Amino acid sequence: MTPLESQFLGAAETHDPAAIREALAAGLDVQARIDGRTPVQWMHEMYYRSDAFPECLRLLLDAGGTLEDPKLEPVLLNDADALRNALRADPTLVHHRTSLVSTFTPLEEATLLHVAAEYGNVAVARVLIEAGADVNARAGVDEHGLNGHTPLFHTVNSNRNRSEPLMRLLLEAGAKPDLLLPGIVWGKSFEWETTVFDVTPISYAQMGLLPQFQRTEKDIDHNIRLLLRACGRPVPPLPNIPNRYLYPKAKRT
Repeated sequence: MTPLESQFLGAAETHDPAAIREALAAGLDVQARIDGRTPVQWMHEMYYRSDAFPECLRLLLDAGGTLEDPKLEPVLLNDADALRNALRADPTLVHHRTSLVSTFTPLEEATLLHVAAEYGNVAVARVLIEAGADVNARAGVDEHGLNGHTPLFHTVNSNRNRSEPLMRLLLEAGAKPDLLLPGIVWGKSFEWETTVFDVTPISYAQMGLLPQFQRTEKDIDHNIRLLLRACGRPVPPLPNIPNRYLYPKAKRT
């Protein structure tokens, strides 16, 4: 790997538009593969989630990079106007299915609303829901009968809790917070791959407490309370947040 490629990967991992511009100006080839992936693939497969992601991806696309599924472009860019235009041109796009490598909850045979939920892109999620997207549409099921989850599952323990506003949007639109699935394979093909069985959005939110999920206890507590209320279930007192057994007193606030 060249120093320029290493510079780009660091910028992609931290969503640093300025550093990506520098890499492009220095001659980064957006069509060349780095350890088997193009820069665009690295960008959308990275672990991090932030508001800077659309800008970083746009820089690569404007430089000649391409998505394997071009229909994903306005969704990944969180470009509501471009998505509305695309839906006017092709109303069936609201039912489009796609597959994308996902660091966390799988995006296999997923709808555009699943993709928006995974990346926390609220603007395009609103457009999709307004256009009639099914908030309880199921993603693909693997050969073991696992997955088949709805967009809500992508939001309940998202990276840095970025998708919490989208979780609220989906719940307001009728997403089912107590849908039971046989299981989900989280982080498929990554070193943190984890299969969780007999899972609902509520229990999947709780899985964020596993160390490999790297979610904060306060975020998980907040999301579980929200999901329980959405089900009309009582919310019991949960005083042990953060975990008093694991953390010293200084970290409990």
